[in-house]
Amino acid sequence: MSSSKIQVAALVGALASSVSAHGHLNAITVDGTPYTAYDPSFQYQSPAPEVIEWSCPECLDNGFVEPSMYGDATKIACHKDATAGGKVASVKAGSKIDIQWTTWPESHKGPVLDYLAKVDDATSAKSTDLQFFKIDEAGYESDQWATDKLIANNQTWTVTIPSDIADGQYVLRHEIIALHSAGQENGAQNYPKCINIEVTGGGSTSPTATAANKLYTEDDAGIKVNIYSDASSYKIPGPAVYSASAKRFVSFVRKSIFGLGREHPREF
Repeated sequence: MSSSKIQVAALVGALASSVSAHGHLNAITVDGTPYTAYDPSFQYQSPAPEVIEWSCPECLDNGFVEPSMYGDATKIACHKDATAGGKVASVKAGSKIDIQWTTWPESHKGPVLDYLAKVDDATSAKSTDLQFFKIDEAGYESDQWATDKLIANNQTWTVTIPSDIADGQYVLRHEIIALHSAGQENGAQNYPKCINIEVTGGGSTSPTATAANKLYTEDDAGIKVNIYSDASSYKIPGPAVYSASAKRFVSFVRKSIFGLGREHPREF
């Protein structure tokens, strides 16, 4: 890397650290195996390191996606103009992924959400093609926000990959929504991060999914909200977490009523 590029990177990095209180991903551990997270400074390296996290050159300031951008999948899917990571991490269905942030300010309270999008090849996936189903969410519970729990756990959030989903490659979308300014129009701050994984040893479930630009609207109850009033009634935005148990129950009822191994054409 040339000396001029090094100087530019150092200058931008120093500026970003001085104006930003929030962070980006610091480390990703998939089923016990550590992986390097993406750092915006990678764009100044030639060649740039290949990682499992999606690249986001527009994230030098650790900035956020605002509600006015929800209709643009290139912004809200995996952060501003993010592109697919060059590597894929293998993970067994039912195992855990630990996602650590560099830092997270106590004032930036809000929910933590996790989604998956099934893809043929995660390294060539496009944000506009991703269809997500939610696998995990946490908001406000027992006088604590999900972000408080993340901070207390060494800036780390643990995601369990569902044991019943179909094998194959997925884009894991991990997101924090900061609500400290959400009482005003366009005040919520979304911080989505995407990670390439390949699930093995799973089942056959393929949950109903939603396009990234349809996940939220600007006036959702969990997006435009004053968290300094009664946070106990906070409603987490986005589609519901898919229910594997419900699917198993429907399957059980079908087999019980119509005979083992036979499917009735009418949906419940």
